[in-house]
Amino acid sequence: GRVDATRLHTAAQAVLNRHPNLRVAFVEGADGIPVQLVLDKVPVPWSEVDLRNVDDTTHPDALTRLLADDQATHFDMTAPPLIRFTLVTVAEDRYELVVANHHILLDGWSMPLLMTDMLALYAAGDQASALPPARPYRSYLEWRAEQDEATSRQVWATALEGVEGPTLLAPADPGREISSRAGEATADLGEHRTRALSELAARLDVTVNTVIQAAWGILMMRMTGRDDTVFGSTVSGRPPQLAGVESMIGLFINTVPVRVRADPDKSITQLLTRMHREQADLLDHLYLGLTDIQQAAGTTDALFDTLTVFESYPVEQATLTEQADALDGMTLAGVRANDNTHYPLALKITDDTHIRLTLTYLHDLFDETYVQALLNRYLR
Repeated sequence: GRVDATRLHTAAQAVLNRHPNLRVAFVEGADGIPVQLVLDKVPVPWSEVDLRNVDDTTHPDALTRLLADDQATHFDMTAPPLIRFTLVTVAEDRYELVVANHHILLDGWSMPLLMTDMLALYAAGDQASALPPARPYRSYLEWRAEQDEATSRQVWATALEGVEGPTLLAPADPGREISSRAGEATADLGEHRTRALSELAARLDVTVNTVIQAAWGILMMRMTGRDDTVFGSTVSGRPPQLAGVESMIGLFINTVPVRVRADPDKSITQLLTRMHREQADLLDHLYLGLTDIQQAAGTTDALFDTLTVFESYPVEQATLTEQADALDGMTLAGVRANDNTHYPLALKITDDTHIRLTLTYLHDLFDETYVQALLNRYLR
C-alpha cells in the first residue's frame, strides 16, 4: 500500500526512545567483567533501498542478496544500538521492512511485540508521546536480583545428580567456532497425529511439550547407546510472578538441561509422568544461567549439543495484520523470520492447528542425508 518512509523512520526511532534496553553497549569493566551501559540517546540505524529499477529477471535475486548481506553484517557490541532497520521499495505499492538485531537484545517472543509497538507509533505519528509508558526491562533485572541463587543451584544439582558425562551427537570440540552455515529438514505431523498426541498428554495430565521432549530423549538414547541422556531446552524465562512480563520487550529466554532416563521396568506412561513431575519441580529455577547450572552439576563441560525449542508467541501474524489494516493506506502482507542456531542440532516445534517440526543443523558437522534420517527416526 502507501508507506510513509519518513514516518516509519520516526517510529523506529521512537521504539528505541521507549525501551532503554535497546540502547545498551556491552563493554568490559575494569575488573574484566562484562557490563551493560545504557545510553540516554542513540540514533536508530536506518537505510532505504529502492529496487524498482532493477531488471525483472534479477529482481528476486537482488532482494535475496540484500537479506543475505544484511544478516552477514556483524554488530559491534560496544557501539549501540544492536538493531537496525532497512526499508526496501520493491514496487510502487510494495515494501519490505528488514529488522536485524543481535540476539542479546531480543528473544523471539519480543519480536511481534516490538513490531506491534512500532506500528502503534507509526499510527500515532506526532502523538507518540501520548502512548502509555512501556513496562521497563529493568523491573525484570530487579526481580532477577532478588532470587535465591543458592537454593536454585542446589535444586539443579539434585536434578542432574549422577549424570555420566555429556550427551553429544557431534564430535566434542571445545574450541569449535560456530558456523553460520545452517540447513534444515522439516516434517508436519498433520491434524490426526497432533490430536492423538494432545489426547495422550491430556489423559496423563502432562504437557504436549513433555511428550515431544520424551521422544527426543528416547531418540538420543538410541543414537548414543545410553539410558540416561541430557539435551537442551529453550524456555521463555518470563516469570509469571512479575506483573506485565508477557508484554515486556527484551531478552528473557534461557537454555536449560532436560534429563531423560530409561528404566526397563517402567512404562512409557511412567516415564512421561516422572518427566512432567521433575520439570514441574524446576519451574521456579529456570532463570539460573546454563553455566551456573553446569557448575552446580559439578562440570564445566557442555552437557549436551542438541536443543529443543517449543515456539509459542503472544502476537500472531493475524493480529499484526489487523493492527496494520487501514493505517493511512498501509497494510501488512506478511511476516517471516530467519535466525541461526548455535547448537549442532536444534529441533524447533511449532503448534498451531497441527505440530510442525524443523530440525536445524550445522553444515560443518552433519549432512542432509544424516539429518533427514534422524528426523524420520524421531517421527517413528
